[in-house]
Amino acid sequence: MNKKTSLQKRISRLIRNWAVAVGCGLLFLFLLKFVLFLGYVPSASMEPTIKSGSFIFGVRILGELKRRDVVIFEHCGMILIKRIAALPGDTVYIDEAGSVFINEMITNQVFVLLVPKEKYFVIGDNYEYSIDSRYWSDPFISRSEIIARMLWR
Repeated sequence: MNKKTSLQKRISRLIRNWAVAVGCGLLFLFLLKFVLFLGYVPSASMEPTIKSGSFIFGVRILGELKRRDVVIFEHCGMILIKRIAALPGDTVYIDEAGSVFINEMITNQVFVLLVPKEKYFVIGDNYEYSIDSRYWSDPFISRSEIIARMLWR
């Protein structure tokens, strides 16, 4: 009878250990799916802020987005990372050199864009090598396309 009790204790301990491991795994998956974002940056479009080949850490709970926030979003089937340059209601002026001015009228403007409600104008920090809102046929990303805000790189 003593052997049976010992075997039951071992089985109980094994089940408990597995339950803890499975529970921790499920919690980790939940956090990655709904709270946290872990990603990789393959291009130099955000250098020097984020080096090509860096891993980034973001949070999926966005709250209020502000100008200069770095966001991770889906655009044309790709996951991209850029900095918010203009918010809903802002006016974007782009000159012939491709320089961007926000809410600051310039005389040599080529494009003038008004950022619609729930949309954002984004630019890569590596201005010369970033394919961003300045070059897209629809220059804005919607809030629903934003996956996460970068916390750490």
